[in-house]
Amino acid sequence: MRTLEEVVSGVFGVEPQSLDESSSPQSVEGWDSMGHVQLASSLERIFGLSFDVEDLMEMEDVKKIVKVVQVKLGKVQRVEVREVELCGPTGPAVGTELTSD
Repeated sequence: MRTLEEVVSGVFGVEPQSLDESSSPQSVEGWDSMGHVQLASSLERIFGLSFDVEDLMEMEDVKKIVKVVQVKLGKVQRVEVREVELCGPTGPAVGTELTSD
């Protein structure tokens, strides 16, 4: 089975050893919007995955791509944390419980 680094290096024509978890469009030549689409398409084909727009937006560097691929392969669970704004009679309060008499 090919590694993620091998896929990234193949898409962008760089040596796998030149990549690390911080590799991103800013550090890899050719990793522009079209390159990102080509990378996602290659990952989908090679690993049998399907990415949605949210996944593609999250895939900002190699570390985040690894995380998205692991979630898709079922190796880790996706945890989503959201800040909730509650509105009550005294105005909004973030992360607190509003009670009334």
